[in-house]
Amino acid sequence: MKLHSLLPLAAAMIMGGSALRSEACSRILYVGNDSLRIVGRSLDWKNPIPTNLYVYPRGMEKQGHSLPGAVKWTSKYGAVYAVGYDGGVTEGMNEKGLVVNGLFCKGTVYDNESTRGRSPMSLAMFPAWILDLCADTPEAVAMIGAHNFNISGATFDGGTVSALHWGITDAQGRCAVIEFENGNINIYQGQDLPAMTNDPTFPQINAINDYWEAKGGIHTLPGTVSSPDRFVRGTFFDKHVEKTGDPDLGVSIIRSILYNVSVPYTYTVGDANVSSTQWRSFSNIRDLRYYFDVVTNPGLFYIDLGKCDLRPGASVMKLDVSKSQKYVGEVNDHLFKTSPFTPMY
Repeated sequence: MKLHSLLPLAAAMIMGGSALRSEACSRILYVGNDSLRIVGRSLDWKNPIPTNLYVYPRGMEKQGHSLPGAVKWTSKYGAVYAVGYDGGVTEGMNEKGLVVNGLFCKGTVYDNESTRGRSPMSLAMFPAWILDLCADTPEAVAMIGAHNFNISGATFDGGTVSALHWGITDAQGRCAVIEFENGNINIYQGQDLPAMTNDPTFPQINAINDYWEAKGGIHTLPGTVSSPDRFVRGTFFDKHVEKTGDPDLGVSIIRSILYNVSVPYTYTVGDANVSSTQWRSFSNIRDLRYYFDVVTNPGLFYIDLGKCDLRPGASVMKLDVSKSQKYVGEVNDHLFKTSPFTPMY
Protein backbone atom coordinates (compact mmCIF):
# COMPACT_ATOMS: atom_id res chain seq x y z
CA MET A 1 0.00 0.00 0.00
CA LYS A 2 1.15 3.54 -0.76
CA LEU A 3 -0.20 6.59 1.08
CA HIS A 4 0.02 9.91 -0.69
CA SER A 5 -0.78 13.54 -0.10
CA LEU A 6 -1.60 15.63 -3.16
CA LEU A 7 1.25 17.68 -4.63
CA PRO A 8 1.66 19.40 -8.02
CA LEU A 9 3.00 17.12 -10.72
CA ALA A 10 5.07 17.77 -13.80
CA ALA A 11 3.65 19.29 -16.95
CA ALA A 12 4.67 16.16 -18.84
CA MET A 13 2.19 14.21 -16.75
CA ILE A 14 -0.51 16.67 -17.76
CA MET A 15 0.12 16.09 -21.42
CA GLY A 16 0.40 12.33 -20.95
CA GLY A 17 -2.88 12.08 -19.02
CA SER A 18 -4.98 14.25 -21.30
CA ALA A 19 -4.86 11.77 -24.17
CA LEU A 20 -6.46 8.95 -22.16
CA ARG A 21 -10.06 7.95 -22.78
CA SER A 22 -12.39 7.71 -19.82
CA GLU A 23 -15.50 6.11 -18.44
CA ALA A 24 -18.08 8.48 -17.01
CA CYS A 25 -19.03 9.07 -13.36
CA SER A 26 -18.38 12.15 -11.25
CA ARG A 27 -18.16 12.93 -7.52
CA ILE A 28 -18.11 16.48 -6.11
CA LEU A 29 -17.91 17.52 -2.44
CA TYR A 30 -19.76 20.71 -1.44
CA VAL A 31 -18.50 22.29 1.80
CA GLY A 32 -20.85 24.90 3.25
CA ASN A 33 -21.19 26.63 6.60
CA ASP A 34 -22.02 25.13 9.99
CA SER A 35 -20.34 21.80 9.17
CA LEU A 36 -22.58 21.22 6.14
CA ARG A 37 -20.95 18.79 3.71
CA ILE A 38 -22.78 17.16 0.82
CA VAL A 39 -21.18 14.56 -1.45
CA GLY A 40 -22.79 14.59 -4.89
CA ARG A 41 -22.14 11.89 -7.46
CA SER A 42 -23.43 10.87 -10.87
CA LEU A 43 -23.69 7.29 -12.06
CA ASP A 44 -23.03 7.17 -15.80
CA TRP A 45 -23.27 4.04 -17.90
CA LYS A 46 -24.17 3.00 -21.44
CA ASN A 47 -27.23 1.04 -20.26
CA PRO A 48 -29.62 1.76 -17.38
CA ILE A 49 -28.41 0.16 -14.14
CA PRO A 50 -31.48 -0.67 -12.02
CA THR A 51 -30.59 0.63 -8.55
CA ASN A 52 -32.61 0.27 -5.36
CA LEU A 53 -31.95 1.74 -1.93
CA TYR A 54 -31.54 -0.45 1.16
CA VAL A 55 -31.26 0.54 4.83
CA TYR A 56 -29.35 -2.00 6.92
CA PRO A 57 -29.25 -1.96 10.75
CA ARG A 58 -26.29 -2.62 13.00
CA GLY A 59 -25.34 -6.05 14.24
CA MET A 60 -25.72 -8.06 11.02
CA GLU A 61 -23.31 -10.85 10.20
CA LYS A 62 -21.98 -10.58 6.66
CA GLN A 63 -19.33 -12.01 4.40
CA GLY A 64 -17.43 -10.54 1.48
CA HIS A 65 -17.68 -13.53 -0.84
CA SER A 66 -19.14 -17.01 -1.22
CA LEU A 67 -15.66 -18.53 -1.63
CA PRO A 68 -14.01 -20.40 1.27
CA GLY A 69 -12.05 -18.18 3.65
CA ALA A 70 -13.87 -14.98 2.66
CA VAL A 71 -13.72 -11.86 4.80
CA LYS A 72 -16.47 -11.97 7.46
CA TRP A 73 -17.72 -9.27 9.82
CA THR A 74 -20.56 -8.08 12.03
CA SER A 75 -21.73 -4.57 11.20
CA LYS A 76 -21.04 -1.88 13.82
CA TYR A 77 -23.04 0.85 12.05
CA GLY A 78 -26.31 1.10 10.19
CA ALA A 79 -26.19 2.45 6.66
CA VAL A 80 -28.09 3.24 3.49
CA TYR A 81 -26.76 1.50 0.38
CA ALA A 82 -27.40 2.10 -3.32
CA VAL A 83 -27.54 -1.45 -4.72
CA GLY A 84 -27.20 -2.04 -8.45
CA TYR A 85 -29.16 -4.94 -9.98
CA ASP A 86 -30.21 -5.79 -6.39
CA GLY A 87 -26.84 -7.49 -6.21
CA GLY A 88 -23.96 -5.07 -5.57
CA VAL A 89 -23.37 -2.00 -3.40
CA THR A 90 -22.38 0.94 -5.58
CA GLU A 91 -22.12 3.46 -2.73
CA GLY A 92 -23.72 4.56 0.52
CA MET A 93 -23.60 6.51 3.77
CA ASN A 94 -23.55 5.18 7.32
CA GLU A 95 -24.98 6.62 10.53
CA LYS A 96 -21.65 8.23 11.43
CA GLY A 97 -21.72 10.24 8.21
CA LEU A 98 -19.07 8.20 6.40
CA VAL A 99 -19.69 8.20 2.64
CA VAL A 100 -18.21 5.73 0.13
CA ASN A 101 -18.63 6.23 -3.64
CA GLY A 102 -17.46 3.76 -6.28
CA LEU A 103 -16.55 5.25 -9.68
CA PHE A 104 -15.21 3.59 -12.82
CA CYS A 105 -11.47 3.77 -13.35
CA LYS A 106 -10.22 2.07 -16.50
CA GLY A 107 -6.93 0.26 -16.05
CA THR A 108 -7.68 -0.89 -12.51
CA VAL A 109 -6.10 -4.25 -11.66
CA TYR A 110 -7.09 -5.63 -8.26
CA ASP A 111 -4.84 -8.63 -7.85
CA ASN A 112 -1.37 -10.00 -8.43
CA GLU A 113 0.50 -13.13 -7.37
CA SER A 114 0.96 -11.88 -3.82
CA THR A 115 -2.74 -11.16 -3.23
CA ARG A 116 -4.30 -14.33 -4.60
CA GLY A 117 -3.97 -16.29 -1.36
CA ARG A 118 -5.67 -13.62 0.72
CA SER A 119 -9.27 -13.69 1.95
CA PRO A 120 -11.75 -13.25 -0.94
CA MET A 121 -13.69 -9.96 -1.11
CA SER A 122 -16.30 -9.27 -3.77
CA LEU A 123 -16.77 -5.88 -5.37
CA ALA A 124 -20.45 -6.33 -4.52
CA MET A 125 -19.66 -6.09 -0.78
CA PHE A 126 -16.50 -3.98 -0.57
CA PRO A 127 -18.27 -0.63 0.03
CA ALA A 128 -20.61 -2.26 2.59
CA TRP A 129 -17.60 -3.64 4.48
CA ILE A 130 -16.18 -0.14 4.83
CA LEU A 131 -19.50 1.47 5.81
CA ASP A 132 -20.35 -1.29 8.28
CA LEU A 133 -17.09 -1.15 10.24
CA CYS A 134 -15.64 2.37 9.94
CA ALA A 135 -16.78 5.59 11.62
CA ASP A 136 -14.39 7.86 9.76
CA THR A 137 -11.83 8.05 6.96
CA PRO A 138 -8.73 7.27 9.09
CA GLU A 139 -10.36 4.03 10.22
CA ALA A 140 -11.23 3.15 6.63
CA VAL A 141 -7.71 3.91 5.40
CA ALA A 142 -6.19 1.72 8.11
CA MET A 143 -8.54 -1.18 7.39
CA ILE A 144 -8.15 -1.03 3.60
CA GLY A 145 -4.43 -0.34 3.81
CA ALA A 146 -3.81 -3.58 5.69
CA HIS A 147 -4.78 -5.26 2.39
CA ASN A 148 -5.63 -8.63 3.90
CA PHE A 149 -8.14 -9.34 1.14
CA ASN A 150 -8.23 -10.10 -2.57
CA ILE A 151 -10.91 -8.29 -4.60
CA SER A 152 -12.81 -9.88 -7.46
CA GLY A 153 -16.21 -9.32 -8.99
CA ALA A 154 -18.87 -10.70 -11.28
CA THR A 155 -19.22 -9.39 -14.81
CA PHE A 156 -22.36 -7.67 -16.08
CA ASP A 157 -23.81 -6.19 -19.28
CA GLY A 158 -22.57 -9.12 -21.35
CA GLY A 159 -19.13 -9.53 -19.82
CA THR A 160 -18.14 -6.07 -18.61
CA VAL A 161 -15.73 -6.18 -15.67
CA SER A 162 -16.15 -3.52 -12.99
CA ALA A 163 -12.93 -1.49 -12.86
CA LEU A 164 -13.44 0.90 -9.95
CA HIS A 165 -11.79 3.34 -7.62
CA TRP A 166 -13.43 4.68 -4.48
CA GLY A 167 -13.83 8.04 -2.80
CA ILE A 168 -14.26 8.12 0.99
CA THR A 169 -15.46 11.20 2.90
CA ASP A 170 -16.22 11.63 6.59
CA ALA A 171 -18.03 14.18 8.75
CA GLN A 172 -14.82 16.17 9.34
CA GLY A 173 -14.10 16.42 5.62
CA ARG A 174 -11.22 13.97 5.70
CA CYS A 175 -11.10 12.33 2.28
CA ALA A 176 -9.33 9.41 0.68
CA VAL A 177 -9.20 8.09 -2.88
CA ILE A 178 -8.51 4.35 -3.13
CA GLU A 179 -6.97 3.09 -6.38
CA PHE A 180 -5.64 -0.33 -7.33
CA GLU A 181 -2.62 -0.55 -9.61
CA ASN A 182 -1.37 -4.00 -10.62
CA GLY A 183 -2.78 -5.43 -7.41
CA ASN A 184 -1.25 -2.78 -5.19
CA ILE A 185 -3.27 -0.15 -3.31
CA ASN A 186 -2.56 3.56 -3.70
CA ILE A 187 -4.35 5.79 -1.20
CA TYR A 188 -4.49 9.56 -1.74
CA GLN A 189 -5.60 11.61 1.25
CA GLY A 190 -6.57 15.24 1.75
CA GLN A 191 -8.95 17.60 3.46
CA ASP A 192 -12.22 18.27 1.62
CA LEU A 193 -11.00 16.92 -1.71
CA PRO A 194 -13.45 18.59 -4.11
CA ALA A 195 -13.62 16.23 -7.08
CA MET A 196 -13.24 12.73 -8.46
CA THR A 197 -14.08 11.43 -11.89
CA ASN A 198 -12.43 8.47 -13.65
CA ASP A 199 -9.10 8.00 -15.40
CA PRO A 200 -6.30 8.98 -15.51
CA THR A 201 -5.08 8.23 -12.00
CA PHE A 202 -5.86 10.70 -9.24
CA PRO A 203 -2.42 12.41 -9.24
CA GLN A 204 -2.49 12.81 -13.02
CA ILE A 205 -5.99 14.26 -13.12
CA ASN A 206 -5.06 16.76 -10.41
CA ALA A 207 -2.08 17.80 -12.52
CA ILE A 208 -4.44 18.49 -15.42
CA ASN A 209 -6.61 20.54 -13.08
CA ASP A 210 -3.54 22.54 -11.96
CA TYR A 211 -3.00 23.53 -15.58
CA TRP A 212 -6.56 24.83 -15.95
CA GLU A 213 -6.47 26.61 -12.59
CA ALA A 214 -3.41 28.51 -13.80
CA LYS A 215 -5.43 29.66 -16.83
CA GLY A 216 -8.07 31.15 -14.58
CA GLY A 217 -11.40 29.53 -15.38
CA ILE A 218 -13.77 32.49 -15.49
CA HIS A 219 -13.30 32.99 -19.23
CA THR A 220 -12.17 29.53 -20.27
CA LEU A 221 -13.07 26.05 -19.06
CA PRO A 222 -12.85 22.70 -20.87
CA GLY A 223 -16.32 21.72 -22.02
CA THR A 224 -16.32 18.11 -23.18
CA VAL A 225 -17.73 15.11 -21.31
CA SER A 226 -14.27 13.55 -20.86
CA SER A 227 -13.20 12.62 -17.35
CA PRO A 228 -10.52 15.36 -17.00
CA ASP A 229 -12.87 18.07 -18.32
CA ARG A 230 -15.63 17.08 -15.91
CA PHE A 231 -13.11 17.08 -13.05
CA VAL A 232 -11.91 20.58 -13.94
CA ARG A 233 -15.42 22.05 -14.29
CA GLY A 234 -16.63 20.43 -11.09
CA THR A 235 -13.65 21.69 -9.12
CA PHE A 236 -13.98 25.23 -10.51
CA PHE A 237 -17.68 25.66 -9.81
CA ASP A 238 -17.38 23.98 -6.41
CA LYS A 239 -14.88 26.65 -5.39
CA HIS A 240 -16.95 29.58 -6.67
CA VAL A 241 -20.47 28.94 -5.41
CA GLU A 242 -22.07 30.45 -2.32
CA LYS A 243 -21.44 28.82 1.06
CA THR A 244 -24.54 28.07 3.11
CA GLY A 245 -25.52 26.11 6.16
CA ASP A 246 -29.05 25.58 4.90
CA PRO A 247 -29.46 21.94 3.82
CA ASP A 248 -32.09 22.65 1.16
CA LEU A 249 -30.07 25.42 -0.49
CA GLY A 250 -26.92 23.32 -0.15
CA VAL A 251 -28.39 20.37 -2.00
CA SER A 252 -29.69 22.73 -4.70
CA ILE A 253 -26.18 24.11 -5.16
CA ILE A 254 -24.42 20.76 -5.40
CA ARG A 255 -27.21 19.42 -7.59
CA SER A 256 -26.64 22.26 -10.07
CA ILE A 257 -22.90 21.53 -10.14
CA LEU A 258 -23.58 17.85 -10.82
CA TYR A 259 -25.88 18.84 -13.68
CA ASN A 260 -22.97 20.80 -15.18
CA VAL A 261 -20.60 17.83 -15.08
CA SER A 262 -23.15 15.14 -15.99
CA VAL A 263 -23.43 13.59 -19.44
CA PRO A 264 -26.81 14.41 -21.05
CA TYR A 265 -29.23 11.50 -21.09
CA THR A 266 -29.07 9.49 -24.36
CA TYR A 267 -26.06 11.54 -25.55
CA THR A 268 -23.50 9.41 -27.39
CA VAL A 269 -20.16 10.31 -28.94
CA GLY A 270 -19.31 6.98 -30.54
CA ASP A 271 -17.09 6.09 -27.58
CA ALA A 272 -18.37 3.35 -25.30
CA ASN A 273 -16.22 4.73 -22.49
CA VAL A 274 -18.28 7.93 -22.24
CA SER A 275 -21.83 7.23 -21.13
CA SER A 276 -24.90 9.23 -20.19
CA THR A 277 -25.88 9.93 -16.60
CA GLN A 278 -28.48 7.50 -15.23
CA TRP A 279 -28.87 8.87 -11.70
CA ARG A 280 -27.31 11.20 -9.15
CA SER A 281 -27.05 10.95 -5.39
CA PHE A 282 -26.39 13.58 -2.72
CA SER A 283 -25.19 12.50 0.72
CA ASN A 284 -25.79 15.22 3.32
CA ILE A 285 -23.26 14.07 5.90
CA ARG A 286 -24.26 16.52 8.65
CA ASP A 287 -28.00 15.84 8.54
CA LEU A 288 -27.77 12.17 7.45
CA ARG A 289 -30.02 12.65 4.43
CA TYR A 290 -29.35 10.49 1.38
CA TYR A 291 -30.90 12.03 -1.76
CA PHE A 292 -31.55 10.20 -5.01
CA ASP A 293 -32.18 11.82 -8.39
CA VAL A 294 -33.18 9.53 -11.27
CA VAL A 295 -32.75 11.43 -14.54
CA THR A 296 -36.07 10.17 -15.95
CA ASN A 297 -37.98 11.24 -12.81
CA PRO A 298 -39.40 14.76 -12.31
CA GLY A 299 -38.54 14.95 -8.61
CA LEU A 300 -35.72 14.61 -6.05
CA PHE A 301 -36.32 12.43 -2.99
CA TYR A 302 -34.33 11.39 0.08
CA ILE A 303 -34.09 8.92 2.95
CA ASP A 304 -33.56 10.49 6.38
CA LEU A 305 -31.17 7.97 7.90
CA GLY A 306 -31.53 9.60 11.33
CA LYS A 307 -35.19 8.54 11.41
CA CYS A 308 -34.51 4.91 10.48
CA ASP A 309 -34.44 2.08 13.03
CA LEU A 310 -30.82 0.97 12.96
CA ARG A 311 -30.83 -1.01 16.18
CA PRO A 312 -29.51 -4.60 16.10
CA GLY A 313 -32.35 -6.91 15.16
CA ALA A 314 -34.25 -4.26 13.20
CA SER A 315 -35.53 -5.16 9.76
CA VAL A 316 -33.68 -4.50 6.53
CA MET A 317 -35.68 -1.86 4.66
CA LYS A 318 -35.88 -1.23 0.93
CA LEU A 319 -37.00 1.53 -1.41
CA ASP A 320 -38.09 0.29 -4.83
CA VAL A 321 -36.71 3.04 -7.06
CA SER A 322 -38.62 1.72 -10.08
CA LYS A 323 -41.77 3.02 -8.36
CA SER A 324 -40.34 6.44 -7.52
CA GLN A 325 -41.60 8.50 -10.48
CA LYS A 326 -43.85 10.56 -8.20
CA TYR A 327 -41.58 10.70 -5.15
CA VAL A 328 -40.54 14.15 -3.91
CA GLY A 329 -38.92 14.99 -0.58
CA GLU A 330 -38.58 12.56 2.32
CA VAL A 331 -39.55 8.99 1.40
CA ASN A 332 -39.04 7.12 4.69
CA ASP A 333 -42.73 6.18 4.61
CA HIS A 334 -42.14 4.33 1.33
CA LEU A 335 -39.50 2.03 2.82
CA PHE A 336 -40.70 -1.54 3.34
CA LYS A 337 -39.34 -4.58 5.15
CA THR A 338 -37.35 -6.93 2.95
CA SER A 339 -34.83 -9.73 2.98
CA PRO A 340 -31.19 -8.74 2.52
CA PHE A 341 -30.20 -8.49 -1.12
CA THR A 342 -28.35 -11.43 -2.65
CA PRO A 343 -24.79 -10.33 -3.56
CA MET A 344 -23.55 -10.91 -7.10
CA TYR A 345 -20.28 -12.46 -6.00
